[in-house]
Amino acid sequence: MKKFYFYGLALMLLLVGKVQAQNQVIEAIIKEANENSQLEVLAHELMDGVGPRLVGSPQMQKAHDWAVKQYQTWGIPARNEKWGEWRGWERGITHIDMLAPWTKSLAGTQLAWSPSSPQGGVKGEVVIIPDLADSAAFQKWLPSVKGKYVMISAPQLTGRPDYNWEKWATKESIEKIKADQAKLDGDWNNRLQKTGLNRRDLPMALEKAGAVGIITSYWSRAFGANKIFSASTKQVPTVDLSLEDYGMLFRLAESGKKPQIHLNAQSKETGVQPTFNTIAEIKGSEKPDEYVMLSAHFDSWDGGTGATDNGTGTILMMEVMRILKKVYPNPKRTILVGHWGSEEQGLNGSRAFVEDHPEMMNKIQVLFNQDNGTGRVANLSGQGFVDSYEYLGRWMNKVPRSITSDIETSFPGNPGGGGSDYASFVAAGVPAFNLSSLSWDYSTQTWHTNMDTYDKIVFDDVKSNAILAAIMVYMACEEPEMVSREKRIPLNFRTGEPTEWPTPRSPNRKGGMD
Repeated sequence: MKKFYFYGLALMLLLVGKVQAQNQVIEAIIKEANENSQLEVLAHELMDGVGPRLVGSPQMQKAHDWAVKQYQTWGIPARNEKWGEWRGWERGITHIDMLAPWTKSLAGTQLAWSPSSPQGGVKGEVVIIPDLADSAAFQKWLPSVKGKYVMISAPQLTGRPDYNWEKWATKESIEKIKADQAKLDGDWNNRLQKTGLNRRDLPMALEKAGAVGIITSYWSRAFGANKIFSASTKQVPTVDLSLEDYGMLFRLAESGKKPQIHLNAQSKETGVQPTFNTIAEIKGSEKPDEYVMLSAHFDSWDGGTGATDNGTGTILMMEVMRILKKVYPNPKRTILVGHWGSEEQGLNGSRAFVEDHPEMMNKIQVLFNQDNGTGRVANLSGQGFVDSYEYLGRWMNKVPRSITSDIETSFPGNPGGGGSDYASFVAAGVPAFNLSSLSWDYSTQTWHTNMDTYDKIVFDDVKSNAILAAIMVYMACEEPEMVSREKRIPLNFRTGEPTEWPTPRSPNRKGGMD
């Protein structure tokens, strides 16, 4: 009886000691995150110092090199791991000025991979595609674009977002503006369809006919924000104008006032460039060949500086690594972070890592990914892993309630098919989870827009996410055994029949060179 008593007492003391040690590390994580945050410094260096990170651009390479050096200053080994090649392109200046019927500098920029203007730029009349009978009529009209700029987007009747109309307008006004815009969009789409060309081939046909440039406007439905994607022209520049500057030119051309602009869009093709993932690690002390991973894509489109897509995810994961290296320098398992290249063109960097490291996939305990904006983590799905609630729930219980109280969970959930880099690992059977954030008008205001800049970062929310992610990584490292990988095969919501688990897909390792 006495032996049993002493055994029980020893076990209790051991458990108490373990809990106390856990609490000390967690308290240290919270204190370091709150009192010595480096998020603003990292954001400044990345968004202001490096800038946008289009795959294949000098800024993308500069970002990879900066991250490696930054990790090294914290005593964290890091490397750039090549996985492919991409069309190299460097953005230069974009100056757009209306010269007639009066003078005004216009707000706009060239699209990614846009060809350059001749040195000094080109002056030309702005025209719109007329409403012609059919593709034969379009071909007959086509030679008239020689020496001119051609507008190919539908104009907008209002630059006010829906929420602004809903706040101030009458119900009748709202219904009317929506109906009028829908009709305008439909009529414009019909006009383009009658050219016989799709949206990719139309600009190339116009440049072949002698147009000196293509003008677009892709409004994101937020004040001042336009989506900035890529050009399909091969010889002449494609530029995106702000909603109202585009609308003004459109109205002037439509009313026969023959507006003229001077466009100087400089850029440079830099040949085939290597593409990388940046990988950093804190080596495990007891199980170095088992891994807990952090994940965020490093690249961006280049309308803004990629602040919320995905600068905030990037600095979050860097901050978590910094904190853990300081307060938990000898983790039981190896902590890895992947800063992926070319997520925006199809999860290419993360898919390459999965394909190039098959031996690691069964040894990854869990992966935490962050991508979609600057807000506090608001959603967590079990991604179809049957027992995900058991371990994620236990780990989240160690995070301050003030951080987790508003997080909505879905267990076991369904596997993600491709929204962000976690899906590359889910397809390989890795328990990989996306730390999905509050919107902060992400889809309209900053996602792939010219407004995705430093000033949109909500640092208090990112700091909260750093505490959450750091504690979750710590708990995953301390977990005695590897977590369950049992899967629930998802159902087709329409038929109720079982579907298949996502399968790994190969990356595009030679991009933009078609």
